[in-house]
Amino acid sequence: MSAIEDFSGREFPMSDRNFDKIKDVAYSLTGISLSNHKKNMVYGRLARRLRRLQLGSFDQYCSLISESKSHEHVEFVNAITTNLTSFFRENHHFEYLVDTLLPEVVKHKKEKRLRVWSAGCSTGEEPYSIAMVLKSYSGLNSWDVKVLATDLDSNVVSKGKHGVYPVERAESIPHNYRRYLSVNNETEKVKVKKVIQEMITFKQLNLLHAWPMKGPFDLIFCRNVVIYFDSDTQRNLFDRYANILVPEGRLFIGHSENLHNISGRFSSLGKTIYQLS
Repeated sequence: MSAIEDFSGREFPMSDRNFDKIKDVAYSLTGISLSNHKKNMVYGRLARRLRRLQLGSFDQYCSLISESKSHEHVEFVNAITTNLTSFFRENHHFEYLVDTLLPEVVKHKKEKRLRVWSAGCSTGEEPYSIAMVLKSYSGLNSWDVKVLATDLDSNVVSKGKHGVYPVERAESIPHNYRRYLSVNNETEKVKVKKVIQEMITFKQLNLLHAWPMKGPFDLIFCRNVVIYFDSDTQRNLFDRYANILVPEGRLFIGHSENLHNISGRFSSLGKTIYQLS
């Protein structure tokens, strides 16, 4: 059965031509390559935009997003961006910080300054996890420690800034870090305490555009982000990461990602942790 037939009976019929246009616009704005198996997800998310805009068809919506500097571009990008995250996701990275990297940094770094970038921070769980680890590490007590958290999706950046989550989201946080949360039993919400929030700056950022920050960064977390990019876009992005890292700086990527045939500027330390060569 063709894609046209699959989607012809929906509330808003979406043709192959419509989906090709959506893929083209998504790639040009974000570098994200939408595969055909994402079609159902894309339909569900964009159908909500059609209802909100009171449009009658995907032809109309495609005309709207095809406009140069369309006012719909921000909402379109927010809709197609996937934001799956959790506190202390891929916990081996945080264990590496505590057991290996931070002792090394404290011992050898002359300037008591640490800068970390969470690139693709989603709703904030990753940068808050990083900040909790850094705040808890006694060797950094007198250091200037800051975390930059960026994401393409302006909505999730706003949620991250607020630092409020359903209480069940905190279940993945190790007990020794839960002291950095305030729990409201009436609303069944947790809020990240100010001492952690003050360490983090949240900003909306398209990784493929110009970066306003100059760095350098000691650590970059870019986990489960580049899987949506084609190889050329990945090569360019990792090269830019290398340019903004300190010598021997660390790069953390997702468990399903690797730099093989993508970048020769990093050495693998195992467990999707890389060191700038």
